Amino acid sequence: MTNGHDLETLARELIASQSTMALATARKGEAWAAPVYYVFYQGGFYFFSAPDSRHILESIESGQAAATIYPFVSSWKDIRGIQMSGRIKKVGPGLTAVRAVQAYIEKYPFIPEFFDPGQDLDLENFGKRFRVRFYRFRPALVYYVDNAIRFGFREAIAL
Repeated sequence: MTNGHDLETLARELIASQSTMALATARKGEAWAAPVYYVFYQGGFYFFSAPDSRHILESIESGQAAATIYPFVSSWKDIRGIQMSGRIKKVGPGLTAVRAVQAYIEKYPFIPEFFDPGQDLDLENFGKRFRVRFYRFRPALVYYVDNAIRFGFREAIAL
């Protein structure tokens, strides 16, 4: 709690209310950012990406990535968001992957539109349909930013 604000709750509400996370990576002095749809599940941000995409290749090579989540706002007073640094890892088959995919499908109810009726919505079929793999961004450092609390407010939190 900071000045009567439960920052973890505010951060989790923000994470649940948004759909897009911007991932940032760098290689040889060149930075890159890529937006991805995500679901937050058991302390990780799960998303689908092409294994040959720049953000995946760079994050695997360097072992580092950064991410941010924030809503679109029109006033500086409304700026709030999450800033994170951590690692991206490929998610293999298993119970965690099954549950994270289920959470992803619940968050994005349009997903079944891309598949044949009755087709399993699992890692294998996602991979075949879109040529993607499932990844998890696990933050090591998380900051909650909120100008409604105070201009330039930023504090480290745990998720």
